[in-house]
Amino acid sequence: MPEGDTVYRAARRLDEALAGRAVTRTDFRVPALAEVDLAGEPVHSVASRGKHLLMRIGEVVVHSHLKMEGEWRVFRPGEPWRRPAWQARAIIEVPDASAVGFDLGTLELFGAADETERLAYLGPDLLGPDWDAEEAVRRLASSPETPVAVALAEQRNLAGLGNVYVNELCFLRGILPARPVGDVELVPLVALASRVIRANRDRAVRTTTGDTHRGRQLWVYGRGGEACRRCGTLIEHGRLGRTELELRETWWCPNCQR
Repeated sequence: MPEGDTVYRAARRLDEALAGRAVTRTDFRVPALAEVDLAGEPVHSVASRGKHLLMRIGEVVVHSHLKMEGEWRVFRPGEPWRRPAWQARAIIEVPDASAVGFDLGTLELFGAADETERLAYLGPDLLGPDWDAEEAVRRLASSPETPVAVALAEQRNLAGLGNVYVNELCFLRGILPARPVGDVELVPLVALASRVIRANRDRAVRTTTGDTHRGRQLWVYGRGGEACRRCGTLIEHGRLGRTELELRETWWCPNCQR
């Protein structure tokens, strides 16, 4: 699933292509929005909030979430799409560009005045201008028995972390993913989360090791059975979640993380 830095970069590309221009055509390919026409409306801005993407057009917000397979791409007039047309869920055109949302997990419209309320459940946005580390710590600490990896991935605690960052942050802080939140120093963990995701928000290749070469960017994520880059111990793999329906893949070094 795309993480907050990926959505941040997507929003920035869309904002550069669309903001300040008037919509010439829209085509929403989901039943609930099939009759919506935003032609003639101005695009005010495109922004991210955690993993959510918000296009502010006229008096409405086009809200999308990429989930597992979704993405937004920008094409110039006459440029062929590099994904099948049947995967397109939304098309928003301005005079010199087309923004196409493919396989969007969520696509909806709501009034601009409702944006704050609709997203109020989200925790502080790690990449937002109003990032509030103290509030993020407070929310995490409110469930001391929750495994730290589960709590970090909960968007109501802090918005923007996905499974890659959750696993990597646990390694970097030397914390087993299953350790209860109440046994974790949260202030340095939250500070590190902010530093790492902000360091990656402008990079095409995400890295937590400092190495951007293919296969060397990450410490533990996706590396079950491989040697730890720090101590050589084999990386272990498991699953964690609040319930059986919410289990996520987890990786850790049994020597470096306690």
